Amino acid sequence: MTTPTDNPDDPALRAKPRPWHAFSYRDYRLLWGAMVTGSIVAWLRILGTAQWLLDETGSAVLVGLIGVVQLVVQVPALLWGGALADRMDRKRLMALANAITGATLLLLGLLNWQGLLTPPMIYLGIALTAASQMLANPARSALVPIVIPRPYLLLATSTDTASQNAAAIVGPLLFAAVAVSSGLSAAFLLGGVIALGSSVLPLLIRAKGVADGHADGPERSTLQQTTDGFRYVAKHPILPGLFLLDAGITTASFYREILPVLALGLFGAGASATGMLGAANSTGAIVGSFVALLLAGYRAKGMLVLYASFAYGFILFGFGTANNLWLGMLMIAALGAADAVTVAVRQTTVMLTTPDHMRGRAFALMILAAQTANNVGTIWVGAWAGSIGAGNTMLLGGAISVVATGLIWRIWRPIREFRSS
Repeated sequence: MTTPTDNPDDPALRAKPRPWHAFSYRDYRLLWGAMVTGSIVAWLRILGTAQWLLDETGSAVLVGLIGVVQLVVQVPALLWGGALADRMDRKRLMALANAITGATLLLLGLLNWQGLLTPPMIYLGIALTAASQMLANPARSALVPIVIPRPYLLLATSTDTASQNAAAIVGPLLFAAVAVSSGLSAAFLLGGVIALGSSVLPLLIRAKGVADGHADGPERSTLQQTTDGFRYVAKHPILPGLFLLDAGITTASFYREILPVLALGLFGAGASATGMLGAANSTGAIVGSFVALLLAGYRAKGMLVLYASFAYGFILFGFGTANNLWLGMLMIAALGAADAVTVAVRQTTVMLTTPDHMRGRAFALMILAAQTANNVGTIWVGAWAGSIGAGNTMLLGGAISVVATGLIWRIWRPIREFRSS
């Protein structure tokens, strides 16, 4: 079956693309729908399980164990999902993963409705849904270059980034509305229904779901394929530098998980300020995604990442020295915008420079590097904020970010020279 990427007579390829051009491709619309609904379901699950544990146990420690459970299951599930995405039908893998999420949330909702839900069951549900999400992510990312022509990949990844940040606003609002009006059982059940509906969308995609060029051979085990993925990324001229750049900046400045600490330390404010900073950051990320859409025709993608990373570092200085909440909201919105540009371009670079049969594993390793940096960054920023203050921590993060970007710019010449077709 012909796809947009292998049809040179596609009239859309001859037209000047508009920011929403990715939606002109039917298969992308289906992938986008699966991604948006999956993101909303993830928020319903995250907030629902945390709220249930807090309501039933009153223990912040037991709520914090959610992170431990997710970390334990997500790393192997992500690596396995990357290998599976390169050896089986990606559409079916996405459908199966979403169906597991849906069935799990429906079961949690029914058990809670009957008064039978217990903390161990909640943790098991968290493990299953966190693992299924990691199984679906590499497959979904690997399908994007199949349904979108190469010149328009940045349009697609920017649209994805904007939509995920929009879902980060819609999901919590939906959870709050349902949980307050109908209870946590209804929130779980709604998430399950949406996830089951989302599991159908990948099966409606017409493009092929199996990777081209099975260079690994069907006889190789999943472990061997995963090892091959590590070796491929390690030898890649661009990807290690991009992953290191993201890891260095994120480790030094990851602020999303400790916004309450920053709100208190920078502005002497509480929960309302935390919510305002979080909303400003997500809004800025949406704006940044639209900026990336407008830059889709900019060929020097490597330099675009470096420019955005330098901007991120300097904006951190502004955030660390903000003397009122409104200025802080402006700065954290700008941080979200700069970060969104780097995310969109980084994903596009993986798509453009990785062969189809290796794409699932490359995306799995990119996600793994980002998640590891997020976890380490939360610990790093939290520790320094308690030691030297929130403002000084952001200044330190800005300095490290600028230096890290400068080093990658100087050392990783292929990033500076990377041009998209």
